[in-house]
Amino acid sequence: MDSILIREIQKGDNVQIANVIREVFISDDYPKTGTAFADSQLDFMFEAYDKPRSTYFVVEINRKIVGGAGVSQLENSNDTICELQKMYFLNEARGKGLGLQIIEKCIVTATVLGYKKCYLETLPEMLVAQNLYMKVGFEYLNSPLGNTGHTTCPVWMIKQL
Repeated sequence: MDSILIREIQKGDNVQIANVIREVFISDDYPKTGTAFADSQLDFMFEAYDKPRSTYFVVEINRKIVGGAGVSQLENSNDTICELQKMYFLNEARGKGLGLQIIEKCIVTATVLGYKKCYLETLPEMLVAQNLYMKVGFEYLNSPLGNTGHTTCPVWMIKQL
């Protein structure tokens, strides 16, 4: 039986989680520009989330990081809206219910951190993820919020917390 652990990111996880995210973009042939793939903080995820009202969780299977997701205040928005960020899983981690578990953990954390809404951006081809987001109460928006810099992510969703 696999040993599964969802925990907060540690400094030593930076290389592994950056590799996971890049591998997902490469293997699934997602756009590399205007997405999380091009984010400057990708190689410094611990530092990027080591601030008030932010957190990032990694998922381990048998001590190997296979995915993650986090929340942080939505850039250029009011302080009641957070963003679900950088939720990616390797193929070997998909279909195990880990996405639902980490979203629920992020939503609970966002509520504790005082957020009232949770926003996200995604790609049109990420239909499985969109179905999961809708399952936990996210709804589609007609236009983006904040200023994420993810110009290639034209699907916007929000959830009341």
